[in-house]
Amino acid sequence: MLITGGSGFIGTNAAVYFAAKGWDITCLDNFSRPGSRVNEAFLKQAVPNIIVLEMDVAKDVPAVSEHIAQGDYDVILHAAAQVAVTTSVTDPLLDFNTNALGTLAVLDGARRATKKPIVLYTSTNKVYGGLEHVVVKEEGTRYVFPDMPHGVPEEMLLDFHSPYGCSKGTADQYVRDWSRIYDVPTVVFRQSCIYGGHQFGIVDQGWVAFLTMRALFGKPITIYGDGKQVRDILHVNDLVRAFDAAIARIDATRGQIYNIGGGAGYTSSILEFVSFLEKKIGTVAVSHSDWRPGDQKLYISDVRKAEHDFGWKPAIALEEGFDDMFAWIKENRAVLEPLVV
Repeated sequence: MLITGGSGFIGTNAAVYFAAKGWDITCLDNFSRPGSRVNEAFLKQAVPNIIVLEMDVAKDVPAVSEHIAQGDYDVILHAAAQVAVTTSVTDPLLDFNTNALGTLAVLDGARRATKKPIVLYTSTNKVYGGLEHVVVKEEGTRYVFPDMPHGVPEEMLLDFHSPYGCSKGTADQYVRDWSRIYDVPTVVFRQSCIYGGHQFGIVDQGWVAFLTMRALFGKPITIYGDGKQVRDILHVNDLVRAFDAAIARIDATRGQIYNIGGGAGYTSSILEFVSFLEKKIGTVAVSHSDWRPGDQKLYISDVRKAEHDFGWKPAIALEEGFDDMFAWIKENRAVLEPLVV
């Protein structure tokens, strides 16, 4: 298995999981994210015979494509990405080159490979935009979908809002089409909020980890908007199980797109999560600021298609998943605290 972004949050957890199943793992990363070197050191200690390559999907397009074309990979997990909406707004060219062009480099190598590998792509719910056309009801501490009790289905209208949404959405559609045009077995995962160990969360991505670290380290939390924004949240171990299950049922999943998250059963608003943190950690200092561009008031994944096609559904409740993540944060506090600004 080749994992792009292999020293990132999802890549690290996937590498450990599949290595434990006996898979040979090669990780590709440009080590631009804070914490990626920490994850690399962990992987080299935890995963026997792992190969780690320093390569940038945005800057080393011919090399990435050729490496994959000449490789002998059964599966590619493409998790390398520019992940922050704010970064995409300030530097849209970097965002496009990483998310769209970088994905095309991976796909080009896959189509030229003698044995076409399964390509799993970590897409995002941001391809649906702000969902302004969907009825949203405001309640005490959260927004709700009165007409969509199961959440957003894969048939929802695409509406790429923000440069990040555009770049990830472009890649999303390229990955889908590669299955039709080049017969590469691809699967797109439009992910909601993923959290867990090895996540160096930032304000724009990985908010569960980010808010937890700020609270634990005694730093104030800024709530953008009214705090009633709701996301379905999924522990990374559940996500990696979804990858595994989709690979096992590739005859059914190839060419398909799946909304993957905690679903209607595992949701939280920002306000509710801050209350949860206070029960776990103690009083949290909170300030408020304006809404951020492209922020959805409400997003919940309808995960029924994944359950139907490959028998997957979320299993790790917030209490259990949080305790796992919290233990990792406390264990790595010396590394994490200087990064949380």
